[in-house]
Amino acid sequence: MTVQVAAHRKPPQRPLGPTARTAATLALAGAATAAGFDGTGHAEPQLTPAQVKAEMDTLYREAEVATEKYDGAKEKADTAGRRLSALQDETARRQEKLNSARDALGTIAAAQYRDGGIDPAWQLALSSDPDHYLAGAALAERAGDRQAAAVSGVRQQLREIERLRGAARIELRSLRSRQAELKRQKKTVTGKLDEARRLLSRLTPRQRTEVTGADGTGGRASRSAVDPREPLEPAGSAAAPTARAAAAVSYAYAKLGSPYVWGATGPNAFDCSGLAQAAYRSAGISLPRTTYAQINAGRRVSRSELQPGDLVFFYSGISHVGIYVGDGRMIHAPNPSAPVRLAPIDEMPFAGATRVA
Repeated sequence: MTVQVAAHRKPPQRPLGPTARTAATLALAGAATAAGFDGTGHAEPQLTPAQVKAEMDTLYREAEVATEKYDGAKEKADTAGRRLSALQDETARRQEKLNSARDALGTIAAAQYRDGGIDPAWQLALSSDPDHYLAGAALAERAGDRQAAAVSGVRQQLREIERLRGAARIELRSLRSRQAELKRQKKTVTGKLDEARRLLSRLTPRQRTEVTGADGTGGRASRSAVDPREPLEPAGSAAAPTARAAAAVSYAYAKLGSPYVWGATGPNAFDCSGLAQAAYRSAGISLPRTTYAQINAGRRVSRSELQPGDLVFFYSGISHVGIYVGDGRMIHAPNPSAPVRLAPIDEMPFAGATRVA
């Protein structure tokens, strides 16, 4: 009996040494992480502020590309909506005219029914006053011509109404397609911006200051966007060549510090192309909504020819625009991390410029 018990006893375990304990801990941690049971989820790699800024800049550029597509789709959707509304209004007006014409035809038909539709030869033969009848017959013939014209007019109106309804159906399909595109681009923009915010939230307050600038506006050239002591148009700035260009520049200076909001065209918030459009709208010039349309809205000028009021564009996809104000600077709406501000045009890859006034 004693031997049997001894046979089933486990040998005493010796304490693990430091090396063995470390190896065991790493092995267990690795197994727990691989199985997803580490209790905290997979740890994300710690990025430096410089890496976060680089990733955020990329996300903001991608969001801006999607924003311009959104702006373009919205412009087309608004246009399609206006055309559809106009077609519907015109159809309603034509329908009212058609109803009136039908009522007139109904009156004529009722009169014919009351007369019994007797053949004109019999009416002449039976008439007690043939001369009076013949005069009446001539009037009836003229009335018949008018009736035929009325019938023809009704048919024409029916055809026109059907044409308008067909055009409205086409416009409605176009509107729905534009609205679907709007929804897709909105999802892209919000996704990029949410990811940028998530990256920023992983930093400490001090690191966030490093990434966004001491005043939270994105660093370089931001003081003039928020400092009320900065003159609206700094002394020594080059004068705009025309009154309209000067008005656009003046508007842009007045909007320094306004927040960036994607899809906004003012008066209190802007995206980049929205600011350019609003500035020139204040000067009496209508610009297209998107950067890739705005670059073709005026006469192209080289970088060496730039004058205040010229629109300056950036990146290969023409996804960003600013208003040149002289001295190598522009006013632009950068991204959600920075308000409308002055900035050197060298801070982004230059793609071209156009003069619209």
